[in-house]
Amino acid sequence: MNRLNQANIASLPSDVILPHYDRSSLRAGIVHLGIGAFHRAHQAFYTEAVLNQFCGDWGIIGCSLRSATVRDQLAPQDGLYTLVERSGDGEKLQLIGAVIQNIVAPENPAALVSVMAQPNIKIVSMTVTEKGYCHDPATGNLNGFHPDIQHDLENLTQPKSAIGFLVAALNERYKAGTKSFTVLSCDNLPNNGEVLEKVVLQFAEKISKDLADWIRSNTRFPSTMIDRIVPATTDDDRRDIEARLGVRDEGVVIAEPFSQWVIEDKFSDGRPQWEKAGALLVDDVRVFEKIKLRLLNGAHSTMAYTGYLSGFDYISEVMSEPAFVNMIKLYMAREAGETLNTPDGFDIEAYKQQLRDRFSNKALKHRTWQIAMDGSQKLPQRLLESLRVQLKSNGHIDIICLGVAAWIRYVSGIDEKGNAIEVSDPLASELRTLSDVNASNAEATVRAIVGLPKVFGQDLINEERFVATTIGWLEKFYSQGVLKTIKNEFS
Repeated sequence: MNRLNQANIASLPSDVILPHYDRSSLRAGIVHLGIGAFHRAHQAFYTEAVLNQFCGDWGIIGCSLRSATVRDQLAPQDGLYTLVERSGDGEKLQLIGAVIQNIVAPENPAALVSVMAQPNIKIVSMTVTEKGYCHDPATGNLNGFHPDIQHDLENLTQPKSAIGFLVAALNERYKAGTKSFTVLSCDNLPNNGEVLEKVVLQFAEKISKDLADWIRSNTRFPSTMIDRIVPATTDDDRRDIEARLGVRDEGVVIAEPFSQWVIEDKFSDGRPQWEKAGALLVDDVRVFEKIKLRLLNGAHSTMAYTGYLSGFDYISEVMSEPAFVNMIKLYMAREAGETLNTPDGFDIEAYKQQLRDRFSNKALKHRTWQIAMDGSQKLPQRLLESLRVQLKSNGHIDIICLGVAAWIRYVSGIDEKGNAIEVSDPLASELRTLSDVNASNAEATVRAIVGLPKVFGQDLINEERFVATTIGWLEKFYSQGVLKTIKNEFS
């Protein structure tokens, strides 16, 4: 079967939406670090909409900081790929042409730095997940002990980390007297622009105070809030889309129809008119990101750990069990909902129902295991922020503690049937050791893991109400299993 490429797009079925602009004349204005499925279904989707309406030099150079997989998928396809919006009503297929080049950073780090330093690059955006910031999630400070950071401080022309690449390219601009680019975080972190600015400046200070001062004065770090459910693409998905298109697309991405992007409107050197494509440009993102992180992401993580341990492969399966639906409704109304202030005119109850409807979308095969990844990096903003607010007001913490207990049970690496769990987390080894040392002793396990300041800070180990409630849930999980516990508590 022939591969999708620029030469054969005219032969695609008539219901496939095609680019409306001249790709051959498109110049790059954006470099994106971490060109995985989410970027291609979200930020590239919005940029494609701008290009279709207004053209402009906003082509995307995608960069993979680790693997060559995406480059190998897209290079033979001239950067083209299919975005499939999937719901109970069917599928919508759109060909995305905004990505015009793909770079694999480890193959030639200096080449990526050179590209980022070019004056035509106005924005460097990134989706590298929480762990890609090489920071301490509890404090927001740069992790100076991270091996990639230590390497980059000694080898700035050959960086490994996203932070190293940013500072190396900004250093080239500083030395050349070139205008700075905007650094646009698109990861699920509270105040993500502020977090990114902090670690970049802390890194730059170790290189040169003058460089750090120049970055502080010339570089903008807008905060953003991103939202779209993008499951991992499967081989079955690729076969299905091949049958629809008549050509093979190795780069296909699957997403729900819903998408949201809220962006703090501060840029160093221009931007695409993303607001014309449905993005919301605002002065302050924080209220929107708190709503999303605490309601959507907090619920997602809680469902992922409890659902996986209960034997559910997909989030839609979790939502088919009434006890889990009741648990999530209560979490949204109480634990998360009570911590939130909403913008004028924002219907928070409709938003909660919309989230539950999205979670129930059976057309999306969103794996609980996928959402469960990197929990040590995600819990601080998804659950522990709400926890701290509720502890201060003596508010509701039961389901937050349940979610934390399920995560602790999950990172033990052994499920309820004695099978190994593939725990994908930067702290997986450390967490497994703590679990093994305190095997099946709920109190000892909880106190050992909650005592990790990298995740829980210095304060939560001293919050006895939180610790005791979490121990109680873990004891129930050990004695009767997660599924039975949730059915008993929430049916």
